[in-house]
Amino acid sequence: MYVKKVRGKVMRKKLFIGGEWIEATNIQDLYSPYDGEKIAEIPFATIQEVDSAISAAEKTKKLMKKMPAHERADILDNVSRLIGENREECARLIATEAAKPIQTARGEVARTIMTYKLASEEARRLPNEMVNMDAAPGGENRTAYVLREPSGIVAAITPFNFPMNLVAHKLGPAIASGNPVVLKPASQTPLSAYYIADLFDKAGLPKGALNVVTGAGSVVGERLVTDDRVSVITFTGSPEVGKDIRNKAGLKKVTLELGSNSAVIIDKDVHIDEMVDRLIQGAFTYQGQVCISVQRIYVHDSKKRELVKKMKEKVDQLILGDPMDDATDVSALIAPKERDRLLSWIEEAVTKGAKIVTGGELKGPMITPTILENVDSTMKVSCEEVFGPVVTVSTFSDWSDAIDRVNDSDYGLQAGVYTEKLSHAFTASEDLEVGGVMINDIPTFRVDHMPYGGLKNSGTGREGIKYAIEEMTERKLVSFKLS
Repeated sequence: MYVKKVRGKVMRKKLFIGGEWIEATNIQDLYSPYDGEKIAEIPFATIQEVDSAISAAEKTKKLMKKMPAHERADILDNVSRLIGENREECARLIATEAAKPIQTARGEVARTIMTYKLASEEARRLPNEMVNMDAAPGGENRTAYVLREPSGIVAAITPFNFPMNLVAHKLGPAIASGNPVVLKPASQTPLSAYYIADLFDKAGLPKGALNVVTGAGSVVGERLVTDDRVSVITFTGSPEVGKDIRNKAGLKKVTLELGSNSAVIIDKDVHIDEMVDRLIQGAFTYQGQVCISVQRIYVHDSKKRELVKKMKEKVDQLILGDPMDDATDVSALIAPKERDRLLSWIEEAVTKGAKIVTGGELKGPMITPTILENVDSTMKVSCEEVFGPVVTVSTFSDWSDAIDRVNDSDYGLQAGVYTEKLSHAFTASEDLEVGGVMINDIPTFRVDHMPYGGLKNSGTGREGIKYAIEEMTERKLVSFKLS
């Protein structure tokens, strides 16, 4: 179904530097991924403008470091409250710039509110610790403690797929631990970031502690990564860009949340009816443009026919359309080039022997949700990150073989395991080469305080507020000789 929505007048945005809205030298038009309608004019920062943002952050380093924890906590709590008061406007911004179905966008806003609440709580309990010096000879008559101190300027580079909550996963822990930030949001989804910058200003954050600059990665990202004044890089995006950042960052602390082709193993003793809705949700929420989207399903051969039949029935009921329509389940991919890429991957799989159970077609600006079977592990839809509405279904007979097939991947973010056998659950939890194992759930499960990150090409470091704070702070030992 298609329901045309009027999105109103075109917004013209400015850079947010030093607590002020600054007219940019260069402007670029921003278009809706769904219908190509112009929705905004966005600044494309120059190197000089990025330098200004870093300088503004530099000026607030001492202020942020000395700010009492309760003040930082109050600011974050204020931001959470302000988002709550404007939650529908936030959701509509996300739906407009990202083509995220409005119901899914509302869910992202709810998570964002919680992420800032969690950051507020963590600001009040930074993990300083005592050290028992006399545990070793020579430590007698001494007392010592370890302080957690802010690392310095945090450069936060965020993706399009969660333009509000993944920004919160960078800003929340940075502000909670007393670090100023320069934020570069994805070029397609900057409106949410600028909106949040305004809320931080209203919440009482010192001017210059948050700066938002949009533009080309080759300009903005490059400068942030290589500038010696920046102490921490936190990046969510592709493995190729992540590796380039690590190579150029020098001695900066770097957290990388990169790609995945997340898998689910379904044992022979489970009830398909109890999981099929979760599988559909995990595979096709936001058109599959989620790092931990269900991409590969390995089901016991005795359950395959039932699983594929019931998944197809559910998929064929999904509604495609305008992201602003409350009824829409699936909308357009973020850009036409992604649509073309995905169609070519599906075509490659079919040419090599895969079978389309359902979907795989272009419908307006959208690709119909697709289930593939008879997929070989060398096909791009299996071995690379699809990042679109495609899921593959393969079979196994031996549990250890299923684990090996999940591990036969360059990625290792999260995996899901459905089984009634405790031994199988424990074997999977120990042997799967991933950052998180979800027993009796899909790999797409995430709550915002849990440690989140992966192995292999899925990145390094962990997000989740408490764990991100560890990545953004330094330990300092203070030792007193008592006599």
